[in-house]
Amino acid sequence: MKKIHFKVIKIKRWASNLAIALIIAVIGGFAVIAGVNAIPTTAVSGVYYNGDTSTNKVSLMINVYWGTEYLDEMLQILEDKDVKTTFFIGGTWAVLNEDYLTKIYQAGHELANHGYHHKDHIQLSEEGNLNEISTTHKIVKELLDVDMKLFAPPSGSYNKLTVSCAEQLGYHTIMWTRDTIDWRDHDSNLIYQRATKNAKGGDLILMHPTEATIDALPDIIDFFIENGFTLTTVSDNIGLIE
Repeated sequence: MKKIHFKVIKIKRWASNLAIALIIAVIGGFAVIAGVNAIPTTAVSGVYYNGDTSTNKVSLMINVYWGTEYLDEMLQILEDKDVKTTFFIGGTWAVLNEDYLTKIYQAGHELANHGYHHKDHIQLSEEGNLNEISTTHKIVKELLDVDMKLFAPPSGSYNKLTVSCAEQLGYHTIMWTRDTIDWRDHDSNLIYQRATKNAKGGDLILMHPTEATIDALPDIIDFFIENGFTLTTVSDNIGLIE
């Protein structure tokens, strides 16, 4: 396995995860306002809020900047249920957690880009947008030789410049149809309801590795399977895979 040499402060993993979680809690107010269904910050073409609604495909999109301690159990549940999905990876997390990044990839899941520092992309210049996306791309490319193609703006914050920069780098910008808000509400029943209520084909369901999400995940997967849905990657859901 190749090693990567980025200028990153060598802090303990738990401290890094805590700091990132606090950042997300502060700038994640958008998710609180948005509730279960995503609300665009601006109307920008080329941004995916769902896949093909004429299909029975749904996707769990798992954002990872923290919650590393729950990933083993999450990956085991997905393996036991024979589900492949998409993990949107934070660059700072990837640098500190190469072993878990590798586990996710070797388990057959799709890797996607969630920026490097979890910044508010509306506030960034063109250079800032490009750096956040390209730095994370380079990390994953060097570690696993994977060229990611999907970018999820942190906290769902984006504008035309963000989308343009993503496109320059060969990325499709991904939002969500349904938000479990599991980072805030540590209630497995609530997470289950937000993921499944009025479910329809093409849904993109946002979640994170949390204890409550782990508790709800087997029932969420069972619901979709029992109701005739196909759980698949985001790329497959939005039609990038033939």
